[in-house]
Amino acid sequence: MSGGDNLMAQSLSLAVPEEVGLSRSRLARLSDVLRAEIERGRVPGAVALVARRGRIAYFESLGVRDPARGAPMHKDTIFRIYSMTKPIVSVAAMMLWEEGQFLLNDALAKYLPEFGRMKVAVARDGKVELVLADRDITIQDLLRHTSGLTYEFRGNAPVQKMYVEAKVFRRNQTNADQAVTLAQLPLMHQPGTRWEYSRSTDVLGRLVEVLSGTSLGEFLSERILTPLGMVDTAFFVPAQNHGRLAEAFPRDPETDAPVQLVEVKEKPRFESGGGGMVSTALDYARFLQMLLNGGRLDAVRLLSRKTIEYMTADHLGPITGAPDLLIPGYGFGLGFAVRLQAGIAQVPGSIGQYFWGGLAGTTFWVDPKEDFFALMLIQAPGQREYYRVLFRDMVYAAFDD
Repeated sequence: MSGGDNLMAQSLSLAVPEEVGLSRSRLARLSDVLRAEIERGRVPGAVALVARRGRIAYFESLGVRDPARGAPMHKDTIFRIYSMTKPIVSVAAMMLWEEGQFLLNDALAKYLPEFGRMKVAVARDGKVELVLADRDITIQDLLRHTSGLTYEFRGNAPVQKMYVEAKVFRRNQTNADQAVTLAQLPLMHQPGTRWEYSRSTDVLGRLVEVLSGTSLGEFLSERILTPLGMVDTAFFVPAQNHGRLAEAFPRDPETDAPVQLVEVKEKPRFESGGGGMVSTALDYARFLQMLLNGGRLDAVRLLSRKTIEYMTADHLGPITGAPDLLIPGYGFGLGFAVRLQAGIAQVPGSIGQYFWGGLAGTTFWVDPKEDFFALMLIQAPGQREYYRVLFRDMVYAAFDD
């Protein structure tokens, strides 16, 4: 029995699905569909968990953990969660905000001076010109992805090409190094004008370091992970747990392109606040239950209920962005996409639901109206969008009250 199993008795106890208003037979249908997809060779395996009213109604491991070795998937398998790191780091920042260490409308440059007097790349007559930003990047901009920063893998715009040339993502750097590199490059948009998924949360992680006086990994461990009992969540997998790490197919089953996941078997210098962590289903479930409980799990309170409500409200208003990630019917809060409409989106959900996912296919959502959350962990980058939608469709189809 792993350390995570021992902790399950404290909160998130197991329930018969019908005890919490879910259908056992319909959840079994979810397992059947996932198992069929695994047998078709579309994904190596999955771990999925659904909890309602504070109890786990569905918790299954399917397929294989490591397709190269045929090792079976287990419930305590460790996954690279990529951008599911962002909500954890966003909570860390808001803990410091609750302590009065900054205001959301503070200029980022107040704490990271290198981000003062940023330039913006503007296309004119087929050329790129640099103009002074109309206003400073604020900390709210970092949390809601309106900073003007970008991700180099999201396109081929001039600024994204500059990111590639500057090697803004490399393991052999510190969080401080990356922040300096990003600050020397132009922004893709004027701050506050467009939702652009970006390295904003990497910079937010650096801000946590500056304000706390410790490394991001140490802060998260001491203030969030250890208090919540998230025993397998970190920026790397220690040697004794390498045998629990999930792997992807070596080549994508649809395109035959090679699949390369981030190296997590050694402690990195760069602790990416935007995408560097690993976790397990039960660990992340404890984090999600804390959010659903309004900032508290068991005897541990990380944030106030009002702060959680504020983080999971829409902070974009009329600001728009990339429709492939900021899907119709959704806005964005402080670290999460937030559902604004009961309809419009191509997936079911309640108004007020919030979610995010990771590059390799991990996904979660929290539905406060229904007092439940769900998460699925896979390592299949090319198939992630399909299985995120499939999983959400089938979980909502299991409601029985």
